[in-house]
Amino acid sequence: MMSTGGLITRSAAALLPAAEQPPVTTPRDPAREAAERELSKQMYHQDDPGLLQRALDRFWEWVGDLFDHASGATPGGTLGLVAIAVLVALAVAALWWRLGSPRRTATTAAALFGDGLRSAADHRSAAEAHAAQGRWTEAVQERMRAVVRSLEERTVLDPRPGRTADEAAAEAAACLPDHAEALRAAARAFDDVTYGGRPAHPETYAHLRTLDLALTHAKPLLTGTPS
Repeated sequence: MMSTGGLITRSAAALLPAAEQPPVTTPRDPAREAAERELSKQMYHQDDPGLLQRALDRFWEWVGDLFDHASGATPGGTLGLVAIAVLVALAVAALWWRLGSPRRTATTAAALFGDGLRSAADHRSAAEAHAAQGRWTEAVQERMRAVVRSLEERTVLDPRPGRTADEAAAEAAACLPDHAEALRAAARAFDDVTYGGRPAHPETYAHLRTLDLALTHAKPLLTGTPS
């Protein structure tokens, strides 16, 4: 039977065929709780990413967001940001090339000469022998020692045990100002190949050889006070 409002009464619904029975509905909150309980079962999470994978995903999402914000704030957008990154990388590479590896700073103060006294001629002969065999690091080292030993033999420098290449260059530059820059460059080359781990090249040795020959004919300035 139908009520006045057109709703099916309980007694009337019971008389309807099974196919015409109204659907049974579950209240919203119990349905949601039942679904959550079902989805929380382990069988639904066997293929979920692990903690590390989730952390990595979050990190790369953060990097992507950061890159998007940076590219939006940079003139030229993404292309401008890439250009800035390239310039920064080039600047770091230039500093590394100029200053050498970090270990150079800690060991630059080591003495120029080792144990045993050798003449400038001995150091030159050793340098030429190394150069002939393509051992440019050893050739540069021996030629720098020849430069300093020659200045000591000519009394331009006072013989002093423990002197470093930088100290020798600075002291010699005071007496030979025309060669000051070449002396400093020679000391840097010696430090770079000896302590900085940088490879020597034939051009480096050629500059040192030219400096050595030039200094043998250079007349030092008198720095003492006339009597």
